Amino acid sequence: MTQQAKPLLTDEIKRAIGVESDPTVMAVERGHVQRFAEAIGDSSPLFTDEKRARKSRYGGVIAPPTFLRAVPRPEPKVPLKLPTTRTLDGGSDWEYFEPVRVGDVISARLTVVSIVERQLSLGPALFVTQDVVYTNQLGEKVAVQRSTRIAY
Repeated sequence: MTQQAKPLLTDEIKRAIGVESDPTVMAVERGHVQRFAEAIGDSSPLFTDEKRARKSRYGGVIAPPTFLRAVPRPEPKVPLKLPTTRTLDGGSDWEYFEPVRVGDVISARLTVVSIVERQLSLGPALFVTQDVVYTNQLGEKVAVQRSTRIAY
């Protein structure tokens, strides 16, 4: 008779589902946007040239969409202590609503959307899906990142 493995998904871990984190906050500075655009190799004047950016439909310098990766990632409010030793990035999907502008103050809040246990060829794994919602100082949602982390 084989012994059944103990489930990874405990009631303690389940308590993190649906709980919104405290926000992380970052002011968007012109120099930071310019350095970020240079680092990713994007020379668009929308990100670096105030004079030309003012003539655009945005009316000024904006940040590249991937700039939101520079906002400090919030931590779940309920600590997510997973009983595994390895983690794999399962990917992210981004949805954008408003441009991020120089002078904005961006807040990011994380919510654990779901945690599902699945059996892999390597053994049991937890698939943790999280949403990070980014808003500006006006309360406008600028983007949502949905990411999956696989813990095994």
